[in-house]
Formats: sequence, structure tokens, C-alpha cells
Amino acid sequence: MSSNIEIFVQVDEDIKELETVEKVLYSAIEKEKLENVSFNLIIVDNNYIHELNKTYRHIDRETDVITFALEDEDTIVLPNEERILGDIYISIDRAREQAKEYGHSLLRELSFLAVHGFYHLLGYDHQTPEEEKVMFTRQEEVLDSYGIRRES
Repeated sequence: MSSNIEIFVQVDEDIKELETVEKVLYSAIEKEKLENVSFNLIIVDNNYIHELNKTYRHIDRETDVITFALEDEDTIVLPNEERILGDIYISIDRAREQAKEYGHSLLRELSFLAVHGFYHLLGYDHQTPEEEKVMFTRQEEVLDSYGIRRES
């Protein structure tokens, strides 16, 4: 059994960058030496992610990425069984705005948000400076190894 990423696009457009984003996510799985994991990447618009943010995080505005992790410290993983990590929702609208704001490509922004969400699914967080340093270092290593740097 191998790892599986399902990508769902819930907006009415073709986002060519997602082919590369998927490859970047598989490289992150490989970097973390994970096997038999699966998760979903769901591309939505600002209205949809706003509703998710409001409903589940009680924050009444859109955001760029929201994750719903299915694992916690009590999760039992059986040998040769698939680990279902959860869902990563990305707002394509916010990704475009942020790519423009930061002066880099939509590919860079989508890759960053997807990898960021992936590490949240694995339990990483950035509530403290120490946690942020660990999480962001891992993210950048994945992106750099795939040749997706801040200036691209």
C-alpha cells in the first residue's frame, strides 16, 4: 500500500499549478519517511473558507488555509494500515492575493500553503516561536528541495 493524496477543486477553474503541488506534497511525505498515509487537498473560494473559519474556529473572516486533522496523541496506527491524516482546505482567492502581495508565483503560494497544511495534519504548530521555527524550517526544506523558493 502506498500513500494517497486526493485533490478536489471546488471552484470552477483549471488550476494547472496543482499538478506540481501534488508532487511537492508527495516529496514531503517522503522527507518525513511516512508510508501508507492519505489526506485530501480541497481548493475552495473565499466564501467557503470564510464559513469554515466561522463555524469551526469562530473567526468571522476568510483565511488562506484550514486543516482538519484526524489524528491526535491517542491515535493507534496498526502495521500495514493506512493512516488517514485529514483534510487541507486552501482558498484559491487568498492564495492569489498573497502571491501578488508577496511578489511570487501562485505555484509558490499554493505549494507553501499545502505543505503548511500537511505539517499541521502531522501535529506541527506555530503557537510559540520555538514551534514556529521547527515547523517553518521543515516546510522550507521541502519547498527548497523541490526548487520552489520565496522568489519564484
